[in-house]
Amino acid sequence: MSLFRLSPHNLIKKKWQDKIIGLTAYDYISAKIAQESKVDFILIGDSASMIMLGYPDTYPITLEEMLIFCQAVARGAPETLRIGDMPFLSYQVSIEKAIYNAGLMLKKGRCHGVKIEGGSEVIPVISALVKAGIPVMAHLGLTPQRSLELGGLRVQGKDLESAEAILTSALALEEAGAFAIVLECIPAPLAKLITEKVKIPTIGIGAGPYTDGQILVFHDVVGLFSELRPKFVKNYLKGYELFKSAIDSFIEEVKTGKFPEVQHQYSMEEKIIEELKKKYD
Repeated sequence: MSLFRLSPHNLIKKKWQDKIIGLTAYDYISAKIAQESKVDFILIGDSASMIMLGYPDTYPITLEEMLIFCQAVARGAPETLRIGDMPFLSYQVSIEKAIYNAGLMLKKGRCHGVKIEGGSEVIPVISALVKAGIPVMAHLGLTPQRSLELGGLRVQGKDLESAEAILTSALALEEAGAFAIVLECIPAPLAKLITEKVKIPTIGIGAGPYTDGQILVFHDVVGLFSELRPKFVKNYLKGYELFKSAIDSFIEEVKTGKFPEVQHQYSMEEKIIEELKKKYD
């Protein structure tokens, strides 16, 4: 395996060659499937707070919990570029704390870079991380860690002022050393303009078809997460219904005695059973 495949520079090169495919995953099995499908990178997202831990938003998940998910994904996809999401309060307190926590994502979480939400306000943090040798993927538009400030999970950049703020932030993030920018829930024309203006890759999620790449959550792609289905999500499988149907079938077969069948059982010599029966009669 070429080490270049595990470098964020691989994504920068692909901006001029091919569409970049990302997948958000949190565990060994989904990461293994993602690697076998040859995605360009896996994001271990703080959306694990909702999808894996059952919280209503991304605020509660801790760095320690994120590290567990990162480690699981690293074991499932050792040959795929992995980016770890920095959770709320892991980089906002101080630059020193941000460097230390991001370093843990690489050192303990076995990630090849981190993702940080925000625009101009996180420029000092991103610059410091890059200087410390930690690759950073930026994230603009709908930033869930600011959903309380934004008034909920809603489309960003629809008016001139907010659109210009996102565009200027994208240019500043590139200048600060970010190797890519996730554009979430912004109008497609704005995403197209940003993609044309920056030299680093843009990864869209609810940002239309003109970005350099696309990313969705594994559980959304296979239709496993039923609580929240945003407009930009496309289910390629009715996974929730299929999984439930399988469990319903298991329950029915156990109740009717159809499972387990002979092929699911282990055998032993009949004489041993006969000796046990005699001994305990």
